[in-house]
Amino acid sequence: LQSGGNFTIPCHYDMKYIQHKKYWCYHAGGAFNYCKILAYENTTQDRVTVTDYPAQSLFTVTMRDLQSGDTGMYWCAVEIGGIFQPDVKEQFYITVKSDPDLSVLESSVSGQEGGNVSVQCLYSAGYQNEQKWWCRSKDQRCYTVGRTDTSQNSTVQTSDDGRKSFSVEMSGLQKSDAGWYWCKTGDLQAPVHLSVSDAPPATITNTALSHSF
Repeated sequence: LQSGGNFTIPCHYDMKYIQHKKYWCYHAGGAFNYCKILAYENTTQDRVTVTDYPAQSLFTVTMRDLQSGDTGMYWCAVEIGGIFQPDVKEQFYITVKSDPDLSVLESSVSGQEGGNVSVQCLYSAGYQNEQKWWCRSKDQRCYTVGRTDTSQNSTVQTSDDGRKSFSVEMSGLQKSDAGWYWCKTGDLQAPVHLSVSDAPPATITNTALSHSF
């Protein structure tokens, strides 16, 4: 991730945990049992904001003004509370540097139902020969770069220019396509949020005819 920048990532959880506390924690050495809780859901602490979206059974984590010292292991976690029931968690290793190995041109994109949207993912020279993917966060369905795939009613076309960027084109967008996605290569991933708005109403043009007798 880019030093000085921000990021937002999605953390999915099972519907049965809607009433449980959610949090974001960090430990440089990667030990979850000793991790420091940076923020709980629906709060902002220092540079971290955690927001819960129960209807989507996910919460998001936003970190701002990233510094190299933020590099380390993080966890999205749901508090279970029992001594013999460990908290449910998902692990992320975050690297912050001035020239990141994987990034996106825009981390939030939007389109209209029936329309299309483009995403550009940028990678460093060291990943030029690595496989690239475009993955939906909710179900981890991935599309291999270099192929055209159909998802529900939309079409996903991905291509790699071989010059440090690969692009994703989604056409025939449906409301169900909205949500979180990842650009991926090697063991790296960068998040992208897609919003899909209603299609514009059809315009009917009335043509007046004059008749001479």
